[in-house]
Amino acid sequence: MTTLHDCRALDAQDPLRSLRSLFTIDQGLIYLDGNSLGVMPAATPARVAKAVTEEWGQGLIRSWNSAGWFTLPQRAGDKIARIVGAQPEEVVATDSTSVNLYKVLHAALAIAAARDGSRKVVVSERTNFPTDLYIAQGLCKERGLTLRLVDADEISSALQSDVAVLMLTHVNYRTGAMHDMKAITSAAHAAGILTVWDLAHSAGAVPVDLHEADADFAIGCGYKYLNGGPGAPAFAWVHPRHVDSFEQPLSGWWGHAAPFEFTPGYRPASGISRYLCGTQPILSMTALDCGLDTLLAAEPMGGMAALRTKSLALTDLFIKLVEERCAGHGLSLVTPRDHAHRGSQVCISREDGAFAIVQALIARGVIGDYRAADTASGIKGDILRFGFTPLYIGYEDTWHAVEHLRQVLVEREWERPEFNQRNAVT
Repeated sequence: MTTLHDCRALDAQDPLRSLRSLFTIDQGLIYLDGNSLGVMPAATPARVAKAVTEEWGQGLIRSWNSAGWFTLPQRAGDKIARIVGAQPEEVVATDSTSVNLYKVLHAALAIAAARDGSRKVVVSERTNFPTDLYIAQGLCKERGLTLRLVDADEISSALQSDVAVLMLTHVNYRTGAMHDMKAITSAAHAAGILTVWDLAHSAGAVPVDLHEADADFAIGCGYKYLNGGPGAPAFAWVHPRHVDSFEQPLSGWWGHAAPFEFTPGYRPASGISRYLCGTQPILSMTALDCGLDTLLAAEPMGGMAALRTKSLALTDLFIKLVEERCAGHGLSLVTPRDHAHRGSQVCISREDGAFAIVQALIARGVIGDYRAADTASGIKGDILRFGFTPLYIGYEDTWHAVEHLRQVLVEREWERPEFNQRNAVT
């Protein structure tokens, strides 16, 4: 069996270990929820304070030029491009994931309609993140289209001649299962279908190469693995072959070719800047910029490839330890064992007590999260979800997390009333 000594030895050999110092983490806290909200970078408070006290407080409106506020969405976008396999000037940091999805899906549907007006279907996965489905439902209703939901193993057969767009999340939020972006995109293109990819649970967590996959559109989240802080701006990417084809629907002044001409007619900017809309949240954008720097700090050590190697090692270790140390307590692995189909999280189901088990772990300083059962997924029981961010999680952390889980189960702490009281956010 794997011992604590073994895990400490792995930490001692970890080439990425020094990156943990880039973050502010309370002593003794084991944070396994970076797939929901990343840890705050140590540099963020001072950088945001500077933006408040100096750039805003002293520079005032001059800081749009002198502090570079106006170009921050593009500069942050260029950093994201290095993480997701895009080129400079192809990504823009802006708005929320939901808003950006609305923009790119609208553009994709416009392109598809211009190509072949008979295609009236958007296909997505039945267990896709709800906001993606809600946005697609609204657009389909508005445009007289049909949203067709399928299971993961039905995606290939769903690529029919009536489909305009395939919209998928690269890594499933509930299970941690990861799609083969290149293979699915290739199959969609062969059927004349455009692809929209949500990278919320993969950007900064697993290697992504949008150009190599030949994707059409992608959006993603700034507050999970990109460590941008709560409500951080999201991002949008459009393949150069499409970027100037159609206006995005939210034609605000920041997406104008010349915003400060203040002309009454809209003229979209060229390139990805047309996917901007209104005035940007500079303080949040500043925090996101700090978060992106933590990812880029790994580049001299091998970048996303090195982070992926450690992520897989950590999740392999977690799975192994749970199966060794928590057997007989009704836990079932949901996340794929196959590396090619696993994101950077491990999801475990249990038919009773999952919510309370997570609360008991949080009380012990092990922060994961919970997702309720979904009958559409075919999974029996609710889900305990643990995200592994290799920038700040180590092997000893993983061992202790499982030991705490074992104790919660053995001592039946999850039955205590205080761990069964639910707040608005679960």
